[in-house]
Amino acid sequence: MTRYLKSVLCLCLFATSLGLSAQTVLRVTTIPEEAATEQMRKFGPLTKYLERTVGTKVDFVPVNDYPAAVEALVNKQVELVWFGGFTYVQAQIRSGGKIVPIAQREEDTKFRSVFITQTNSGIKSLADLKGKQVSFGSQSSTSGHLMPRSFLLEAGIDPDKDFKRVAYSGAHDATIASVVSGRVDAAALDITVWRKFVAENKVDTSKVDVFYTTPPYFNYNWSVHADMPAAQREKITAALLDLNMNNPEGKEILTLNRATKYIPTKPENYKGLESAGRSAGLIR
Repeated sequence: MTRYLKSVLCLCLFATSLGLSAQTVLRVTTIPEEAATEQMRKFGPLTKYLERTVGTKVDFVPVNDYPAAVEALVNKQVELVWFGGFTYVQAQIRSGGKIVPIAQREEDTKFRSVFITQTNSGIKSLADLKGKQVSFGSQSSTSGHLMPRSFLLEAGIDPDKDFKRVAYSGAHDATIASVVSGRVDAAALDITVWRKFVAENKVDTSKVDVFYTTPPYFNYNWSVHADMPAAQREKITAALLDLNMNNPEGKEILTLNRATKYIPTKPENYKGLESAGRSAGLIR
């Protein structure tokens, strides 16, 4: 009888294990740097690729703002997040050091922001922004706020004191629209989003164009929570690093992600952003 009960128990545990395995879902989200429809378009092929290569169901879970992306990973409501460098730093601090960056685009090792204005505005330099209405993206954006603010401060310009008005658009595409419409005199944003808009003829550079490009800095990454099983983390990392431009699937995913390839990354790469955040008063 005892042997029989043990056999039944083992079978029950095995069935339960299979059930849990079948229910396992890799939940993925990103900072909402562009409109929700664009986020879904950009990351849809990647979620399908991860589902096949990692061997589990993958759900893309959009969030409403940058802080929500931070909280989602810190509270383990998702397993994988595409962070900007600053949101990664915020998540790392918020979690007490429990966030692990696993991959970044090669382009993220020397990322830049651009400042744009209407070409007839008379604005030619950062100094010309004094007394003007200027827009950033999300307050938690690396390329749309933190680093542009940091470089302004280095140039002796305090946005909160020297600008007529500081606005926050919430997303890079909205930032461009605010300058095109004339709601603000100038704005700062992600250089890759700007280049995409120019390449797709979504902005007329004879009317709105770049007047300043920042020095380079580290930016975006894919991050997971430290509590994720090591085997799953390794599978996800390998899948990202294996993407390449030499096959149709890899080319589609990398092009949509504005990347040439993914490379390994580490927490130390983002120490400079943490220092910039503290200097700018955005981290206390």
